[in-house]
Amino acid sequence: MSHHLMSRRRLLATGGGLSLAALLAACSDDSQKAQTTGAAASGGALALSLLLPGDAPAGWDAVLAEVNKKLQADLGFTIKPQFIPWSSYGQQALLKFTAGEKFDTALQARWLNMTQLAASGSIVELSSLMSSGKYPNLAATIDPKIIELNRWSGKLYGVPQINSAARFHHFTIRQDLAEKLGMTDITDFAGLEKFWYDVKQKNKDIIPIGISSRMPKLLVAWNPVGWLNPYMWENPTMSIASFTGESLNFVLAADGKQTGSSNPIPFWEAPGMVDALRLVRKYYQDGLFNKNGLTLDSKALDSQYKAGRVATVWAMTDGLSSAALPELTKNVPGAMIANVMPLKGGESAKPYQTFQSDNFVVLNAKGQSNEKAMQLQDWASIKENHDLLNYGITGKDWNPIGDDKYEKVSTYTFPGFALAWRAKLERRVNGMTESETKWFDWAQDINNFTIDPYASFVPDPEPIKRENTQITAAMTQFANPLFLGAVDVDQGLDKLKKALDRAGLAKVQAEMAKQADAYLKGQ
Repeated sequence: MSHHLMSRRRLLATGGGLSLAALLAACSDDSQKAQTTGAAASGGALALSLLLPGDAPAGWDAVLAEVNKKLQADLGFTIKPQFIPWSSYGQQALLKFTAGEKFDTALQARWLNMTQLAASGSIVELSSLMSSGKYPNLAATIDPKIIELNRWSGKLYGVPQINSAARFHHFTIRQDLAEKLGMTDITDFAGLEKFWYDVKQKNKDIIPIGISSRMPKLLVAWNPVGWLNPYMWENPTMSIASFTGESLNFVLAADGKQTGSSNPIPFWEAPGMVDALRLVRKYYQDGLFNKNGLTLDSKALDSQYKAGRVATVWAMTDGLSSAALPELTKNVPGAMIANVMPLKGGESAKPYQTFQSDNFVVLNAKGQSNEKAMQLQDWASIKENHDLLNYGITGKDWNPIGDDKYEKVSTYTFPGFALAWRAKLERRVNGMTESETKWFDWAQDINNFTIDPYASFVPDPEPIKRENTQITAAMTQFANPLFLGAVDVDQGLDKLKKALDRAGLAKVQAEMAKQADAYLKGQ
């Protein structure tokens, strides 16, 4: 699983636990652990401060020195990235904005704090900067349609970081195991289910489906499809919206454009949802999951997968699944993987897609220079610079193969989605599997999808801020075990509904209807 989606964190907004003072103290402690790099390179001149998630890559000092040498020569400034551990990135980034720190850019997303930051004016609205004509390389490497579809109520709050046109999660399976079990080409959910049960029966030491603590909400009611929801794989045309990333998902009326009414309903009232909850509960009881899915760190799951102890993991159409093969085959000679997209109709399914980016680079309203921050985005949109940031130093970290592929020769792994992902410049790792190549190609073409009728609808949580905080806390306590199948469906759903009612579900649902109806009216 790529880190950008794995990193979904429970936010400060979940509330109820720590005081602000305690959180600030925690932030201070964590900040001491964060890795600020490149200070020496700044040499007292302007150095843009960037918030990046995760650990500094192996070999980063040498890459940063080269980046700053080129930046100084090209633009007259350098960068000073601060890497913040995934475990605290969401909370620390939010507190840094709240405290008025003067860093320049940060990774943000709807699954982090972006809606709150946009509502509070903490991040810069970019429309005038993007249309200024001053950043031609950036404009040339992001499809104008993607820019338009990532506006919120007409406003652009971040630079979308994408390496494919559409984002569609799916499955990466151990194809070598499937073939040993007599399954050469899995194309539907029934085939996947047979694979999981056969693995369970005949490979006692291998977990059929790997689940990490960041995945429960993805499993049943998610956009564009719930990962383990067969109804949604059969009918990938459901519109889902929530006020914030960890809050309650509502399903919006499919005929809203015709009727003018969005009629949002809680996810469990939509077709297929309760059936999916019961299926996941069955999988849990039958031992298809790791039992520690609510607490297992995503990095630990990744290690288990690469060690050959997990048969299926989460995947995204970002071309990164095949990158696990070298380590996997080192541990399990002869291992092979395949990407499985169990859509009814396969590549012709034309599922809904919002084209909303999972990741944005946002500009801090209190940053040193918003124009220079945009110049950095423009500079990273030049192929030579893009390659340096994303793949490292040529000959040391990677070798080019033609204009669009590369061979990785070190362990350098940069979080490009937090600074420099450009779909038109991305190289494919040498050895990408045939199945991943097929689905990665598929995701590059907007015409393979149906634009979700609510594609650009991003609800504003401010009018129901208190209720949304309480609902988010209820979801964390009651919905995550339910999504994972760890509790009885009827009892767990009843507890969830009662908790949401107490938290103000009626008011939040009415506000969702009000805002979604207004969005439809403006279309």
